[in-house]
Order: sequence, then C-alpha cells, then structure tokens
Amino acid sequence: MKVTVSKVDEVFMHVDCDDGLAKDLHDFFSFKVPGAKFMPSYKNKWWDGKVYLFSIKTHKIYIGLLPYVDEFCRERGFEFEGIQDVIGDKTRITDEDVDFFINGDDLIPGLGLPFAPRDYQVDAFKSTVQYGRQLLLSPTASGKSLIIYMLCRWFEGEMSLPNCKTVIIVPTTSLVEQMTKDFQEYGYKEPICKIYSGQEVFDSPITVTTWQSFAKAPKEVLQSFDVVVGDEAHLFKAQTLKGILEKMKTTAIRIGTTGTLDGSEVHRLQLEGLFGPVKKVITTKELMDEGTIANLNIDCVILRHTKMKKMTYQDEMDYLVGNDNRNEFICNLVYSLKGNTLVLFQYVEKHGTVLHGKMFKRLGDKLHYVYGGTDVTDREEVRELVEKSNDNVILASYGTFSTGVNIKKIDNVVFASPSKSRIRNLQSIGRGLRKADGKTSMKLFDISDDLQCENHTLNHLKERINIYNEENFSYEIRQFDLK
Repeated sequence: MKVTVSKVDEVFMHVDCDDGLAKDLHDFFSFKVPGAKFMPSYKNKWWDGKVYLFSIKTHKIYIGLLPYVDEFCRERGFEFEGIQDVIGDKTRITDEDVDFFINGDDLIPGLGLPFAPRDYQVDAFKSTVQYGRQLLLSPTASGKSLIIYMLCRWFEGEMSLPNCKTVIIVPTTSLVEQMTKDFQEYGYKEPICKIYSGQEVFDSPITVTTWQSFAKAPKEVLQSFDVVVGDEAHLFKAQTLKGILEKMKTTAIRIGTTGTLDGSEVHRLQLEGLFGPVKKVITTKELMDEGTIANLNIDCVILRHTKMKKMTYQDEMDYLVGNDNRNEFICNLVYSLKGNTLVLFQYVEKHGTVLHGKMFKRLGDKLHYVYGGTDVTDREEVRELVEKSNDNVILASYGTFSTGVNIKKIDNVVFASPSKSRIRNLQSIGRGLRKADGKTSMKLFDISDDLQCENHTLNHLKERINIYNEENFSYEIRQFDLK
C-alpha cells in the first residue's frame, strides 16, 4: 500500500490513504486526557475524555507530527512518500555560518552581543535555524530570551528572510515588558511593537504580544507574520492558544520555548504538532553543576494532623487552607528565614488573604501581596524593590508568580498550597534559581500534610518527590506534629 502526504497549509498536512488505515491512524493518535473524568463535559457525557490528533473525516494532522506518521507507516510495511512536499528543502547551515553570524569577521561585525552566548544556547540556535520548526525545552534561568533574540535576528537578516516579521506570544503583560527590555539590553536598536490590554497595532519587524490581545487580531494580521515564537509553550495546549497557531496558516517558521512539559504523551505531541520536534537544550541540574544558576536545597515538610476521615479533594483543600494551626506554622517558618522569600498559594480569598492578614501584623511594609488583581505596574515595582533590598516576603498566587517573573534575589520559596502539577512545580522552583550578588543557593520548603488516612495532598507530595528524583534534585523529608 502507498501512503502519500501533502501539505494543506503551514499547520496541517493531508494523508492520502484508505479508510482502514485512516481508522488505524485515528486510533493511534488518540489519547486519554489526564484528569478527564473530573471534567464536567466528561461527567455529562458530552465528551469521551480523549484527544484525537488525526481526523478520519478530513485525513488531516499537524505537520509537526510528520515523523510519527512516517514511522507508523514504515513499521507496517507501507510505502511512504511526499515528505519533501510537506517540509520543503531546509537550508542546512554550517558551524562556520553560525560563528560568522555571532562573531563576524575582521571587516563585518557579527551580532554584536554584549557577552558571548553559552555553548548550549548556540547549539539550540543552530538546531532551530536548520529545521525551521522546533520546541525548545530549556529551564528557567537558562537564557531562553537570548536564544529567542538570536533567532529573531537571524530570520530578519539577509541570511534568511528580508523584511521578516516576527511575533513573540507571551502569557502576561509583564513578560511583554520583560522580553522587550531583554532585547534592548542585547543591543536591538529597532522599534519593538508591544501589544497588550486590547491594543491592535502590529507594524514593527518584531512584535511582542500577550496571547489574549493577539487572539483578537483579524485574520489578515495573524497571517502576516513569517515567524511565530510561543514563549511558555506548554500553555499552548489550551484551545484558544491552539486556535491562534492554527489560524496562522501561512507562517512556516514556528518556535516554542518552555521550561517543562507536563509529562504526558498527548501534551508533548500536541506541542510538537504545532511547533516541531522537541530539542532538550539543557537541564536544571546541568545548569547547577556548571555554576550558571543557584544550587537548590529542598525541605519536604510533612505536617502531621490529628487523624481525619477520608475527604474529597476539594473538602481536603478547604480544610487545609482554613486550618489556623497550619497557617501559623507557615507564618512562623517565613519569619525564621533570612533573605527574600516567595510564598506561593493557590486560593486568593480562602488562603492568600488569610495569610496576608496574619503576616502583615509582623512584617508591615516588608510584605508584598501579589495576585491576579494586582496591576502590572505594581508587580514591576515589587520586583524592583525586592531586587534592591533584603528580608522581603512576596505572598503571591501560583498563577501570577509561578511563570515568567524574573527576580534574582529570591533566597527562599515556600509552597504553602499543595499541587501535583509538574509544570507548576518546576516553574515555581525556577523563580528562585537565578544567581545574584552574594547568592549561590536557594531553599525550597515544600509543605504537605499527613491526615493519618488516605489523603490526596500526601499522595501529591509523593508525585512531586518523583519529579525531584527525575530531575536529580537533592531533598530531605522532615515531619512535624501540628498542634
């Protein structure tokens, strides 16, 4: 049997095959969504809890999944053709090309960076420009913004795409400002278009925008870009973000950057389909070993409660965040720490407000409360203040501070609310791993609870410990009886 693939646009390809093989592909590229059974659409039987990446009706699948379709067909003895029609002829660059671009020669200056990029950054850059589609897996503090900058400069230069237009999509307004500031520090002189809060002006070689603003752009704007970069790419499994990339039908160069994936196969394949193959740039442990980031020390703190009856997850969470003795323990822990401390919580009203009320009595203006309702200007003021002083406490929701906020002078991180999310866990740890003057290590206090019955949050701790083991992080487990 012959199987032929052809490009539909820069998002999808078409697989020409019989109905039997199409059914096999549909089944092969179907995945159960973790936690689907808890979702209303599944409970109400509107959805079967699966994601299907291949359509039986249209025979379409993401271009980025071409290698997997190729492997699927060849393993079954099918003749597979049309690959070049899909991926085109990618220009292979040499080490000399990369060196010339970065360093120049005696007559022509190169990129003109104020410092030399690290070897792994150059390697990530080279791999991406060779392929044109890439999902870069690179942890916090590894210098993702510099890799993005180098790629933008490459694609807009004469070596690649004259008059190139690039859009960088980020999750928050603070990251729009941060990315722009980073580019300027790297030496970029051209105007950068910054889009957030509903603005709709896309008239510069490089645009940095929140996905919320970009999603509102008209079709002709979405299809006017040569390059798209999805920062914090792990978020692009969300329907709105997938929809943005699917509408960018003419954008051939697609780059995703993220610190971590959630560990599920469907998440990885969705993102590879939208952006391209995963390129593991470097690990957090490797960055520690080479001295690029601060050393991480983890205290897994288990609070032993009086024996409880098994509860639902939500009832257990409500009990824990409302437990006065538990909250007093967290406060006393924070008071005992030296340096700047980031305390992360999940529920604003139920937990954040309660902790703020307790801590403010002791800390006063050394306490900074940040949540979804905090203005971006106020968040930036907090960041600048903490960078310039010591013994501050930032009490922040996971949603606002677990991703994309760069404060070098964070000495301690406290997980005040339990979570099993791999992405949230690793992204939150990353908040404290940047080095600063006089700072070479960071302490994480991972607080969990033993209700002396089968309880959810203790099981979640076990999952986090599995993550720590996978990442080769060192940790200690300590138990305290909660009075």
